[in-house]
Amino acid sequence: MQAVGLTSFGGPEVLRTFSLAEPHAGPGEVRIRVHAATVNPGDTLLRSGMIDLGAVEPPYLPGMEAAGVLDEIGEGVDTDLRLGDHVMAMVMPIRPEGGAYAEYVVLPVSSVAPAPAGAGHARAATLPMNGLTARLALDRLGLAPGRTLAVTGAAGVVGGYVVQLAKADGLHVVADAAPADEELVRSLPADVVVPRGDDIADRILDAVPGGVDGIVDAALIGSARLAPAIGDGGGVAVLRDEDSRAVSPAELRRRSLSYRVIYVPDYVSDRARLDTLRRQAERGVLTLRVARTLPAARAAEAHRLLEAGGTRGRIVLEF
Repeated sequence: MQAVGLTSFGGPEVLRTFSLAEPHAGPGEVRIRVHAATVNPGDTLLRSGMIDLGAVEPPYLPGMEAAGVLDEIGEGVDTDLRLGDHVMAMVMPIRPEGGAYAEYVVLPVSSVAPAPAGAGHARAATLPMNGLTARLALDRLGLAPGRTLAVTGAAGVVGGYVVQLAKADGLHVVADAAPADEELVRSLPADVVVPRGDDIADRILDAVPGGVDGIVDAALIGSARLAPAIGDGGGVAVLRDEDSRAVSPAELRRRSLSYRVIYVPDYVSDRARLDTLRRQAERGVLTLRVARTLPAARAAEAHRLLEAGGTRGRIVLEF
């Protein structure tokens, strides 16, 4: 099979096409003929050597989301999925088999769900990892309906899913946006849109005097800068481990704030939640956004586009 990966870490130029042995589904597993794999920030981190791959042998295959056609079911698999079904899955590149940048991926059946009806492979591929990240952030904060949530990076894919899922959960949502993205963020729909910028905490406090009940920091601004906008007893969910940007343990204790680092592999085998996201996409609760599709052989270009910033939707590689 054809796959895209790397043997040494570096910039986008290290990505190239490999011819690898075709994998087959074993007990408890299914195989997807991949038609679409998204390009996510985590893929660029892997490519640049910032993710510990442990004992994984090269070539290293990035890719955390795939959509395609189910074409093998392993021995003894109990599933309602059938050969030929359009499916989607979250894939962990730190496993020995690598990630989703390949014509075929073999996964535990618990990681695979039907794709949203009528979505097409490219749009379906944007949902598994990004949607589950958003769902996990909200679940970890655990806000009751009627509470107020702030979302940074709301124009991005994860931030946009957070806004839409929060609204479906009955939360009041304050979201940030650059001027060019304000219409998009209002359409999600956020209840209040505040300007992006270094004074984001002040803008949130202007909108919600006393502070919000929780914040999901999809823009990676840093919990230390956002903490003043959270009311005492509230919480913050961050999408990546922080260092100097993290709110101090002393302030967490003094203000009874909860602090959650979101680790999406916690949901990698949660088919029920992934299937719920699928149904929400079919009902229009979630908007599946593709910025651009490119042939898999142009993966280096896709990485350059993502790292240049400004994409509104996921760049998708097609196999």
